[in-house]
Amino acid sequence: MSIATMRKALTGVSGVPVTAYDGNGEVEPRITAKVYERVAAAGIHNIVAAGNTGEFYALTPQEIRIVHEAAVSGVAGKAPVTAAIGRSLREAIGMAKDAAAIGASAVMSHQPVDPFAAPAAQIDYFCNLADASALPLIAYVRADGFAVTDIVRLANHGNIAGIKFATTDLMLLSRAIPAASPDGALFVCGLAESWAPTFTAAGARGFTSGLVNVAPKLSLAVHAALEKGDFAAARAIVNKLEPFERMRTKFRNGANVTVVKEAVSYSGLDVGPVRVPGLPQLDQHDREELHRLLQGWEAEGDIQTHSDQPAVKAAG
Repeated sequence: MSIATMRKALTGVSGVPVTAYDGNGEVEPRITAKVYERVAAAGIHNIVAAGNTGEFYALTPQEIRIVHEAAVSGVAGKAPVTAAIGRSLREAIGMAKDAAAIGASAVMSHQPVDPFAAPAAQIDYFCNLADASALPLIAYVRADGFAVTDIVRLANHGNIAGIKFATTDLMLLSRAIPAASPDGALFVCGLAESWAPTFTAAGARGFTSGLVNVAPKLSLAVHAALEKGDFAAARAIVNKLEPFERMRTKFRNGANVTVVKEAVSYSGLDVGPVRVPGLPQLDQHDREELHRLLQGWEAEGDIQTHSDQPAVKAAG
């Protein structure tokens, strides 16, 4: 896929599906592909395979490839598939080559998690990876400490389609966007629907979403409102999403994927628990609270349950 086409896709919603596990805790490619199929059928513009909501760091490199393959199969050409890659630079380059071989449209590199990583050297990591990748790269920036010159150097790289900006340093974002080349990487809100209006006001386009796993209609409604410049409508939808997103932040985001997976299971696909160190399952109180919220959304037509497997309703 060309850089220009990928940048266009990034102006929309970049959905990050969950990874399904079987009863033995192994990646279940059939159900995983079904999750991707549902997200693609909803009209999500770009679909990220094995991102953070897909438990990237809990997967082995071999499992990551299985998820990438399931994503390409499930999406079936309805949207670009952006394959998440990362870890050491050598491993990431190998993952990028595999992603190209299996038919992904682009790759998204997670930021290095090495505790001794220097800001400028992390930019080098992204740029070296972009040099080696046959596919356009999206750089996932989620740490603080970068200078404007660091971000501009990243944005101006010829093979970097976008920057998933996932820090609340809006001063850095608002300074980097005008300083970068207008023909350079697209700056994307990497903090989902809740932050999308603020990031859009600062000059970013598009946003990432885990909500698409269960309520893509709401994600697309936020996007449509922002595209029209209707910030009041976007904020109204974000306010509706607040209980769901707030539950995900519990335990310093340790329940982030757990809430999404429970919601997917509610909607009819048993995707299994989250792998540690994420919270494996919600406790009964939080589970019932989430189910009440989802029942309300279902009654309003914001989500649909599916007959793939029996949906699990809240007790009482």
